[in-house]
Order: sequence, then structure tokens, then C-alpha cells
Amino acid sequence: MDYKEGNADELKTKFWKALADSPFVFLERKEQPGDAVVMTAQLDKHANSEIWFFTRKDHHLAKMGPAFATFSSKGHEIFARFEGVLVEEKSRERLEKEWDRHVEAWFDGKDDPNLLMLRMELGKAEIWNSDMGVLTNAKMALGMDVRDEAGEHHTETAL
Repeated sequence: MDYKEGNADELKTKFWKALADSPFVFLERKEQPGDAVVMTAQLDKHANSEIWFFTRKDHHLAKMGPAFATFSSKGHEIFARFEGVLVEEKSRERLEKEWDRHVEAWFDGKDDPNLLMLRMELGKAEIWNSDMGVLTNAKMALGMDVRDEAGEHHTETAL
């Protein structure tokens, strides 16, 4: 039985909304699997395929490079795993835009010598929507085949 692929645009919209509502991801460098840490994604609805993170220059994420992030929404309806490349964000304008009291709580101000702002240039993503509706959940509870319906709630896409 072939899976049907979900509507990528619809699932991406749900993903971005869920990430904005709860911007916490597990982030890890591809070269250092297993060392994922919880990070707060700084989002900009006008950005094109980029998100930002604040960390310290002495943190293992400071080595930058290819990275993966995993995400679960507050209600566990949206799940995602996405990849990208971590690079240093050097724009003072971007730092000013993303800086807030929550970030400040972790650093000695915007000029902290150990402050590092990372930009994740996003690539491929896999997104799942676990809210498959009443009928599909009832079929699942009865042990009926729901693979076609589940496939409509999944996509592989570029962010």
C-alpha cells in the first residue's frame, strides 16, 4: 500500500504556527550526534528559511556546521525534524531585533564577550500532524488500516 503525501504547504503553515507558539527545539550538530540541547528558536515571520539561536562561544554548538533540530508542539499534534547549517550571525541589527529579557537572563548584556548568535539556514524537514481526526482515530482504535489517512498528515519538504 502506498502512502499518500500530505499537503506540504498546509503542514508547513501548521508547523510554523506551532513553533511560534512554543519555540523550543532539541538542537544538535551533525558531527556531534547525541549532544542535543534544548534551545529557544528566535523566529522572524519575514525571514526566508532561517531561524536564530543565542549561545555561548564556549558551547559545543559554537563549532557550527550542519545541524538537526527536533520539535514537538505543546499539544503533541505537530512533530518535526529539520536540518540546516549553523553559522555565526554577525548582524548587529539582527541581534537587536531578537534580543529580549529572556535572552538577557542568560548573558551579561548584548556586548557579553562570550555571546554568540547563531543563524540556522534551514534545509529539508519532515513534519507530522498527529491530529488525524475523530474518524481516523476511531478506525485506529478498531485496528483498521489507517496508513493512507496517516500519510496525509506527513510531509517531507524544504523549509
